[in-house]
Amino acid sequence: MSQSSTNIHKRLKSLEKHLADEHPNNPVLAKAVHSFRKLDRVAQDMGLLDHNESYATYVTWWPMIAVLGTFSAGKSTFINSYLNLNLQRTGNQAVDDKFTVICYTDQDEVKTLPGVALDADPRFPFFQISRSISEISETGPQRIDAYIQLKTCPSEKIRGKILIDSPGFDADSQRTSTLRLTQHIIDLSDLVLVFFDARHPEPGAMKDTLEYLVSGTINRADANKFLYILNQMDVTAKEDNPEEVVSAWQRSLAQVGLLAGRFYRIYDPKAANPINDPQVKERFEKKREEDMADINTRMQQIEVERSYRIAGMLEQTAETIETQVVSKLTDMLDQWKKSVFLFDGILFTLLFIACGVILTMTESWGILQPFAENVIAQDTQSLVILGIMVSIIGYIHFSIRGAVAKSLVKKLPAEFGHDHNSCKQYTQAFLKCTSAFRPMFLSKPSGWNSSNQQILAEVKDEANDYIQSLNDLFTDPSGRKADAEAVNEPVIDEQHNQSAQQASQ
Repeated sequence: MSQSSTNIHKRLKSLEKHLADEHPNNPVLAKAVHSFRKLDRVAQDMGLLDHNESYATYVTWWPMIAVLGTFSAGKSTFINSYLNLNLQRTGNQAVDDKFTVICYTDQDEVKTLPGVALDADPRFPFFQISRSISEISETGPQRIDAYIQLKTCPSEKIRGKILIDSPGFDADSQRTSTLRLTQHIIDLSDLVLVFFDARHPEPGAMKDTLEYLVSGTINRADANKFLYILNQMDVTAKEDNPEEVVSAWQRSLAQVGLLAGRFYRIYDPKAANPINDPQVKERFEKKREEDMADINTRMQQIEVERSYRIAGMLEQTAETIETQVVSKLTDMLDQWKKSVFLFDGILFTLLFIACGVILTMTESWGILQPFAENVIAQDTQSLVILGIMVSIIGYIHFSIRGAVAKSLVKKLPAEFGHDHNSCKQYTQAFLKCTSAFRPMFLSKPSGWNSSNQQILAEVKDEANDYIQSLNDLFTDPSGRKADAEAVNEPVIDEQHNQSAQQASQ
């Protein structure tokens, strides 16, 4: 086992232990790590993952809430108010230029830890992100601390969760890097709060930001995890025109494709402008309290949603490999073979024609028969010449194989867009399928065999079992658990009881 494989194995063992210790009443999470290991074996056989990678690091094992938006939209003020702690700097200008991961600590002191604390822990969403940072940085490899940091705080509101405060899109000089990391966070988050600033009633000036925050989310399968929040609505109290401001933002969002969904309207009472009119103040406060109650409810539900999401991801990943990945790689292999045979045929035909022309012009056709006889007689010089000819033909063929494979791989980034992980996996797997040591007559992708098909079937069955276990843990449709708790008696399975009676008879 290589050093890299040993490292990921140790990290996954550590992850299992942490999950078992932190969630003793929910053993599904620790068991899911074992299922992820099975997925990893299949993906590594197929070339989708390196031996130092794991699908378990593609999810966050703690419930995660991402807070996104432009600078001065009130993201940090909202986080401070939610935690009831002055944790994040606030202001009208860009005050934070890096992503801040916030988690709970039982110590009274707030601590700020460097980004390396996140890079080495698979429970966090930035596990081994330093490799990606070196890829996306516009100015060359940078230290991870320049992009992300970890803050710990003693607020009970954050116990068992992770909050991520993002830098304002318009504030970061390295915009491309910020957007790449933001996409990574969005994919992993259980809930995404997208903040807009009600103090800027003309949102058209931020058209590109709106397009990134909204247009990329509306067609996602998990689009319901996005909450769009119009913050600092107290500024509209003076003119008493909140509906006009909301309409302006809704029109802008409609232009980038968001035609449905709720728009929350909130503000921080501690930082709000005074509202002198009692009736206006009462109406604004009532609306704020209603919207904040809904937002808080969604934030409280994510721990349960997280468990289901991880179980669902197991089944989804196995299904994706079995259907989409295998189908895509098979189609690419067919296209690759046809192109290689076509170019082989063209080049070798031209080569033979050229040789024929040369032999005709030099009237040298007569040397072929003695040469063939010498080869059959194992003449050393003739064998060397034959070897050189075969080597040239082989070099041309394998050069064509490699060139065609690379040309097909170059088309993948345009197909997958922001999904860089999928693009990378398909690239690795396809290059493994077309490696020089793999025969061209094989029609199936590398690593795709009955054994790995069986493993994927097992993973899907295990994922369904995990969901049933979660249903048993979080639901009680029959009310039997509630009745048992009321009389302080254990719930007895009737079928088990009948089986015991039959056995005694």
